[in-house]
Amino acid sequence: MSLKSVLSSGVPRAVSFEFSPPKTAEAEELLWQAIRKLEPLAPAFVSVTYGAGGSTRERTHATVKRIAEETSLSPAAHLTCVSAPREEIDAIAQSYWDAGVRHIVALRGDMPNMQGRYASHSEGYGSTPEMIAGLRRVAAFEISVSCYPERHPDSPSFGHDLDLLKRKVDAGASRAIGQFCFDTDTVTRLRDNAFAEGIRIPIIPGLMPTTNFQGVMRMASRCGACVPQWLSQLYDGLEQNLESRRIIAAAVMAEQVAELRSRGFDQFHFYTLNQSDLTFAACRLLGMTSAGAA
Repeated sequence: MSLKSVLSSGVPRAVSFEFSPPKTAEAEELLWQAIRKLEPLAPAFVSVTYGAGGSTRERTHATVKRIAEETSLSPAAHLTCVSAPREEIDAIAQSYWDAGVRHIVALRGDMPNMQGRYASHSEGYGSTPEMIAGLRRVAAFEISVSCYPERHPDSPSFGHDLDLLKRKVDAGASRAIGQFCFDTDTVTRLRDNAFAEGIRIPIIPGLMPTTNFQGVMRMASRCGACVPQWLSQLYDGLEQNLESRRIIAAAVMAEQVAELRSRGFDQFHFYTLNQSDLTFAACRLLGMTSAGAA
């Protein structure tokens, strides 16, 4: 599918952007530059991540609250059930609701410092479906969840992943956001297999910019995502050549967007890495303007 065909296929039904809470004053300034540049595209929502073991809880809350108060965007707060009792998670959810946040991205989460196998808190929610049911008791949140085109690294099988996704849907999830994946066939297979299992919520591809290719490799190793050999070859020897990496990253994302549109996907989730240029360009390729329409 050519870029001309992507434009002629119409504006996607929805896009969403993911940000991370800043660790320094300089990082906060860069984050807000990205938010302000992407805000006019009118995404369906923007999500703010939560560190392993809940390590960024206060910064996540502050970022979500500021987005709700100072922008026209609809923020979604990541919330994990690892390393916390139910009462604490319920209280955090209630504080989001009280701050006007109506959307939660409900996740299992990773152990503190991403060390060791997952173990639920003795007084906590035992699984994401349990937490979703608990959040429903707190307030009428819209709830998004994760899904894995290439199998979660802790899962014994792809079938287990699908069963867990179905349990999340039965508990009240309204959409599933995909872990980043560079193989369109694999993403499409997840969507089709989910549909065959009776899962009717949207399966939304997660798109990852590859400018910082070494960083992408590290993230992929942690989450079980495959980095294809052809992509590695594109970046080989370019560690000190930022401009070339930017050009390649734009071409890679443009091709992936075109391929996904040709497979019928009309919702996309962008992992921005707190940068805006590549995500903004991809949205323009999808026919979006600063008014949120073609």
